[in-house]
Amino acid sequence: MAFMEQQQQTLSGRKPPLDDTVPLIAVIEASQSLQSHTISGLNLPLPPKKLLGNMDREFIAERQKGLQAYLNYITRHHILSSCELVKKFLDTNNYSVNYTEIALQQVSMFFRSDPKWEVIEPLKDIGWRLRKRYFLVKDKDQPKDKQVLSWVDLGPDKFLSDKDLQSAMKLLTTLSHSNISPVSFATTSESSALVIRVFSEKGTLRDHICKVKPKEPFLKKYCNPKKIQGLEQQQIRTYGRQILEALKFLHDKGFPYGHLHPSNVLIEENTCKLLDIENSLLGLPSYYRPYVTQFRKINTTESIDVYSFGHLLYEMTYGRPPDAVPVDQYPTAPFSSVVSVLQSILSTEACKTGMPTVSQLLQTPLFNDMLLFNSEKPQFKISSKLKEALKSSKECLEKRLVEEQRTIHQHKRLTRAQSHHGSEEEKRKRKILARKVHEFERFPIIMIHTEQSHCFMLNIMVVKIKTPVLVSEIETVDV
Repeated sequence: MAFMEQQQQTLSGRKPPLDDTVPLIAVIEASQSLQSHTISGLNLPLPPKKLLGNMDREFIAERQKGLQAYLNYITRHHILSSCELVKKFLDTNNYSVNYTEIALQQVSMFFRSDPKWEVIEPLKDIGWRLRKRYFLVKDKDQPKDKQVLSWVDLGPDKFLSDKDLQSAMKLLTTLSHSNISPVSFATTSESSALVIRVFSEKGTLRDHICKVKPKEPFLKKYCNPKKIQGLEQQQIRTYGRQILEALKFLHDKGFPYGHLHPSNVLIEENTCKLLDIENSLLGLPSYYRPYVTQFRKINTTESIDVYSFGHLLYEMTYGRPPDAVPVDQYPTAPFSSVVSVLQSILSTEACKTGMPTVSQLLQTPLFNDMLLFNSEKPQFKISSKLKEALKSSKECLEKRLVEEQRTIHQHKRLTRAQSHHGSEEEKRKRKILARKVHEFERFPIIMIHTEQSHCFMLNIMVVKIKTPVLVSEIETVDV
């Protein structure tokens, strides 16, 4: 079961949505002889095979350790840990639903109520969220324009009322910004949401980096890409500046985002456009949430955006995500100014003390003299009432994050303490201490009371005498 699984019930009596970004943990407790095998297209740490003596107790114990290492690798892998097959294998109780079937039912109901849309083809597994499904659709009035429909369950961070959520979703169709992908249609039901936006044949920023086609499954595209290439200096500066400008626009409007990553950035004619700005409204957890929960100073949607930008900048520079975060050692970069920005976000010091702001990043040498030519004036009018609702929802989202960070921090401290207490060094120290205590208790203890007339203080001195004597034989002496 997930470490942070919520147990409380909603007002309607239903369990709240699970946070699918919380990694599951698998521990092998016993072994049993079965005729089975494992198939994997990835280079994973599977234990070695053995033709003879493969039923020996020692070999089974060794193989169990190897399988445990294999499971640990999968559950700690950022992409694999969120895979539907992995979730269903490790937690059948919570992941037994056929999400594709549910999506088809919901989308069919939508098309009956709004018949102007028509499905061209399903886009199978192109995203990483197991509760989100995509369909290529077209407007019957504009049949040549391909658009993509996404259907998704509402998430655990949905804190807007149903009425405010519906208002906010409709408002998205009025948002106009040169670096934010426009929304053609958006609506919600009691438990899910449906959004339609223009489909880009050129794909996302990550498609561009990994040299893959946008319609291919997410795992196939990104889990082990064969060809990866970082961007050129001018592209990094241009795309980085455009993304920061879009983030600043949303922050200034008080609109929470928190879902920046290379697969959520479209590339159209050398221009970046953010995708899925509705995710925060729908309560969906961030792609980088497993990372963010480890750092207590990253506790707002704005700081999550900056932290996510650090990951994105790293991927644009080196063609792949960082192996682990924090990052204190960087490969040779095209120019030093990009490394200084990465250090300000992804270093151990930055993760401990907090993120810079978007405005501060815009003033760095990497981006401050990068000129942008926007053909359209940004527009996004939010009513005062909805602004207050968004602010309240954002505070609740951040509160849940802080509580989860605190729980994980306490769990880590307890684990470290238990590990330290059970270490061989600590066991040796405890044995030495036990011998000293035993040696000390072999001899009688004599207490000599002394009184200082000036301070009127009573001191107690403990004296260890190696030669045993009776206490009655010792005279009381005034000192």
